[in-house]
Amino acid sequence: HDRPPRAYRGRDFCWWLGVLGKWDLAAPTPGTEHVTIAVSGARGGETIDFRRLAQEGMILLGRTEDWQDGKLRFAGDLATNLDKGDANHFGLLDEADAYVTRNGLELPDDPEARRRHPDAACITDPIRELDLAQAGIGTIIWATGFVTDYSWMKVDAFDGRGRPVHQRGVSTEPGIYFLGLPWQSRRGSSFIWGVWHDAKHVAEQIGIQRKYLDYHAQAAQHRPA
Repeated sequence: HDRPPRAYRGRDFCWWLGVLGKWDLAAPTPGTEHVTIAVSGARGGETIDFRRLAQEGMILLGRTEDWQDGKLRFAGDLATNLDKGDANHFGLLDEADAYVTRNGLELPDDPEARRRHPDAACITDPIRELDLAQAGIGTIIWATGFVTDYSWMKVDAFDGRGRPVHQRGVSTEPGIYFLGLPWQSRRGSSFIWGVWHDAKHVAEQIGIQRKYLDYHAQAAQHRPA
């Protein structure tokens, strides 16, 4: 996960990602999994700090690897994932501070943003296996967002996993276009903040394709019988 501050030095994270060029980061290699930006709008907006949440009682776990005989098994990647999230967070703060200095901006210091909470027991001694019955757990809610379903579209425009095959939103199927896909062309593609880049491109491509079709129709009319 990427973990930007919800706000830093008096400016919202949307502003920082904009001036630092993060919204316009080019899409990674096709097939690369989407990396989530961990932010919250709770209570007016809060920075997500998983180490703080663990100190407050949340039990963090590594990636779920297996389920067998009533037991869940987890990967030993918890600490690594947290470290990578922190590296993203502090790296962005460094870039923001450099931007402030470079442009001579008078923005207030924000030392609290660099606070690193100590590791809770669930991080230093991570749970690798959990017997749900013994733990008294009867319900699991997978809060993983949603999955798109294009099964209603009876066209040959999707790969073997049901994902759109496209070039910046232009489908391989004539007349089919996509907008709002994660990393369609850049990080901002699936956000209102940045979808306009792809909307402009798709609109231009629709116009271009219509001109090609018009040319084809006109050529057919003037073709000798």
